[in-house]
Amino acid sequence: MNTPKLIAARALFVWASGLFFINLAWAGIPVQHWTQPNGARVYLVESPAIPMVDVQIDLDAGGRRDPAAQPGLANLMAGSTAQGVRASDAGPALDENQLSEAWADLGASFGGSASADRMSFGLRSLTYPDLLDKALSLAARQLGEPAFPEALWLRDRPKLIASLKEANTRPATLAARAFSSAVYGSHPYGYEPNEASLLRTNVQQLRDLHARVLRACAVQVSIVGALNRAQADVLVTKLLARLPQSGCAKLPPVPEVQPLAAASEQRLAFPSAQAHVLLGQPGYRRNDPDFFALTVGNHILGGGGFTARLTEEVREKRGLTYSVYSYFSPGLHAGAFTIGLQTRPDQAEQALTLVREVLAKFVAQGPTEQELQAAKNNLIGGFALRIDSNKKLLDNVANIAWNGLPLDYLDTWTQQVDKLTTEQVRTAMARVLQPERMAAVVLGAP
Repeated sequence: MNTPKLIAARALFVWASGLFFINLAWAGIPVQHWTQPNGARVYLVESPAIPMVDVQIDLDAGGRRDPAAQPGLANLMAGSTAQGVRASDAGPALDENQLSEAWADLGASFGGSASADRMSFGLRSLTYPDLLDKALSLAARQLGEPAFPEALWLRDRPKLIASLKEANTRPATLAARAFSSAVYGSHPYGYEPNEASLLRTNVQQLRDLHARVLRACAVQVSIVGALNRAQADVLVTKLLARLPQSGCAKLPPVPEVQPLAAASEQRLAFPSAQAHVLLGQPGYRRNDPDFFALTVGNHILGGGGFTARLTEEVREKRGLTYSVYSYFSPGLHAGAFTIGLQTRPDQAEQALTLVREVLAKFVAQGPTEQELQAAKNNLIGGFALRIDSNKKLLDNVANIAWNGLPLDYLDTWTQQVDKLTTEQVRTAMARVLQPERMAAVVLGAP
C-alpha cells in the first residue's frame, strides 16, 4: 500500500539532495501568466523532470507596511501561522506539534515570513496526486485558518527578546543597525524590532493583521514544477480556497527613501579585535531602467570577489583586510548601497580613506574595457547557476512577478549584460552614487 510516508520516503534522496535540475537545453524558459477570477495573479514555469512542485505566494504586506511602533509585525504574523490551525469544516484543530507532524507525514513543507517589501508563503511538495491534494488542503488551512495561540506567543516572546539582547553583543549587528539608521532615516526600510516593540505586540494584533491582508485577490502565486497550466490553476484555487476571495482595497503609498543631504560619520566604541567599516547611501529601485548597468558596475567595483577593484586595491595591494565587498539592495524603494570590510582597529581610518578614493575614482571614470569584459564573462558564464534548481528558478519567477518584469526576462538576461558599454556603466553608477554624501560607520576603532 502506498501510504504518504512510503511515497515520500521513496523520493527522499531527490528531496534531500536538491537535484531539481532545469533542462538547460530549452530554447528558453517560458513563463506562463494568467489572472484568476478572484484577482490572484499566477506565474508558472513547467519543470516536468521530477514529480516536484515549488510554490511561492507573495503579497504587499511586508515590513515597509509595519506600524512604526511595531517593526517586525508582518514577519511575526507570517511565522506564527506555523503554530497551529483552528477547527473548521476542513478538519479538527491542530496544535503546533500536530501540524508539524502532519507536514512530516506528507514529506512536504509550508511556511511564511516577511521581508522589507513583501510577505511570502512557500509550499514544496511531491506532485503525486494523493500527496499533493493533502498538502494543498493542509496549506490552505494554515494559510487561511491559523490559530495564533496566545500561550505560544507568550512562550516565544521572551525568547525573541533574549535573542535581540544577544545580538546586541555582536559588533556586526551594532554596526549594521547604525548604518541602516543613517541610510534610511525614518523610512520603514530602517525599522527593526526591539524589546519595547515586542512587548507592545499581542496575539490580537497578529490576528487582526492576518484578517486584513490575507485575501486571495491580493496575492501573486509563482509556481515551478511538474504541473501544466490547468493543473497549476487548480492548485492555486485549492491553495487559496480558505481565504476571503474579494475585498482588496487599494493600499496607501509608502514614502520613498530620501537621498542623503550630506555626508555623515559615526565612530562607535566597541572592544573587538576587528574594526567594522561600512560606507553607503540609498541606492536605486528594482525597476530602475539601468538595473543591468548597475549590476555590472557593482560587480566590477566590489561584488565580483577576488576580481573586484576594491579587493585589488584594499586587500591585494595594501593588505588592509581579508575581505571587502559592495552591493546594492534594490526593492520597491531605493535599497541601500553598501561597502563593507573588517580590518585591524589601527588601520580602520586608512582603509576607509582608501575605499572612498577607489569609489570616487570608479564613479568618475567608470570601468576599463578589460574590467567590463571580465565582468561580462563572469556573469554570463555563471548565469546557469542562477536557475539550476527548482528553488532558484522559483526565486527568479517570483522576482519577475513581483517587480513586473517582462516574461522573457530570463531569456534575455545574458543579452542585456553582453550589450553594455563602459560609458553606460559609468553613467549609471554616476547617476546613482554620490561619494561625497555617503554615510560611514566605523565600529571598534580607537
